[in-house]
Amino acid sequence: MRKYGPTVGELRFRIAISVAGLAFMGFAVWYRGIPRGPALVEVVGLATLFFGGTLVLSVRRLIAARKSGT
Repeated sequence: MRKYGPTVGELRFRIAISVAGLAFMGFAVWYRGIPRGPALVEVVGLATLFFGGTLVLSVRRLIAARKSGT
């Protein structure tokens, strides 16, 4: 049993925010097109890395919490 860390509710909230962030970013790229130059790294790269990473880590932690029964 984990004594510290995010609760299941907080993990679900992180997952929802991550999915929304990826959806908004996808919509922006679809609507405006793929940016050129440094904006490509900032908009697509960093946003995908942040929201995608948060999504993956939160899902993994939620699965681990369900397996442990907490």
